[in-house]
Amino acid sequence: MARFELKLPKMEKSVAEATITSWLKEVGDTIELDEAVVEIATDKVDSEVPSEVEGTLVEVLFEQDTVVGVGETIAVIETEGEDDVEQNTSSTANKEFAEVKAIEQTIEKATEIIAAPIAKTSDSGKFYSPLVRNIAQTEGISMEELEAITGSGKEGRVTKADILSYLDNRGNATVAKEVQKAQPVKQAQNNSPKPVAKLAPVSINGGDEILEMSRMGKLIAKHMVDSVQTSAHVQSFIEIDVTNIVKWRGKVKDAFFKREGEKLTFTPILMHAVAATIKKYPMINIAVDGDTIIKRKNINLGMAAALPDGNLIVPVIKNADQLNLVGMTKAVNDLATRARSSALKPEEIQSGTYTVTNVGSFGSVMGTPIINQPQVAILALGAIRKVPAVIDTPEGDFIGIRQKMFVSHSYDHRVVNGALGGMFIKTLKETLEAWDLNQEF
Repeated sequence: MARFELKLPKMEKSVAEATITSWLKEVGDTIELDEAVVEIATDKVDSEVPSEVEGTLVEVLFEQDTVVGVGETIAVIETEGEDDVEQNTSSTANKEFAEVKAIEQTIEKATEIIAAPIAKTSDSGKFYSPLVRNIAQTEGISMEELEAITGSGKEGRVTKADILSYLDNRGNATVAKEVQKAQPVKQAQNNSPKPVAKLAPVSINGGDEILEMSRMGKLIAKHMVDSVQTSAHVQSFIEIDVTNIVKWRGKVKDAFFKREGEKLTFTPILMHAVAATIKKYPMINIAVDGDTIIKRKNINLGMAAALPDGNLIVPVIKNADQLNLVGMTKAVNDLATRARSSALKPEEIQSGTYTVTNVGSFGSVMGTPIINQPQVAILALGAIRKVPAVIDTPEGDFIGIRQKMFVSHSYDHRVVNGALGGMFIKTLKETLEAWDLNQEF
């Protein structure tokens, strides 16, 4: 028998540790290949860690709510076979773990210069996540101050939003003190402090139900607010005649399913056209870092998907421009299915360079989506509707019934001007309206 060490996998570059939120398997349980063993949480996403082998769980090394570093062994699985493979795997993982540890030590030394270390658990028993501790150390928040912050998380834990709100308020108080020192004459003339603008209190009636936002809901809310405050959002709209696409799909969908075993929806057809359009306009596939622009080499399409709890997640189709329609259909269907069952891997929701959201799936004609930072644009697909339209023919104009949809393009006006934003969706329109009714799939 061999022993396989299940390690906390590498995630996004900025993520060096995660919190174990729930063990899905107990010691003695049989585990299949790729079966989820444990749920973990970072400041960016909740995800599951699957097993790389088949076997029996014989040891769990960390309890729930424990913070674990990337590369650390979190459990041991007993498998059939020799130890040689395991030793090689362990050696490689140990090397990676040593590299991660070296980076962590560098970060720790830097943060020690900025502020005194913040313990994971305070004397009063409060637990602080790695993200909250890092923010506290960077901003010079003492443990005494941290203890005074009212937490809105589970069991009163201080969240990222709580500590950032505290910093905002603390910053305002500091600025007010400096102004008072710089203007002693005005203070003498008017000792009454100016009222500070506050949000109107929320009225709660006896019959109201108070619901706590989910962890993912809080992260999404923060991400959306940050995006609006970061980017200068501008929208362009265009109406596209997709009658030929509707007819073509109706004609080939049964044969497509019979040959490929996949349902052909409108989403992969539209995503395939979007990827081709991005290739023609590479300056829409960029990111902003301060005063510099990062031009992305790969076209990685984010596909916003609704979860059963009402939240959204954005799985990413990597190198989308390299897929034909069949490949795009399989990628879209696979990611959508696993998104709904919470079976996505951390790396499958990272590294997106452009996002598409289908607001039409909920019946909306159009929408004005918020940019998914650090990207600079996002496309919203509206509902396809039968509408009366003027049709040009050699014999003259006449009114007919056509299948049309609106497309909304939100883009960051700091780096994407109206010409580029408008030409992008104009080209997409031309591509879709030129769809060949007789083409093969």
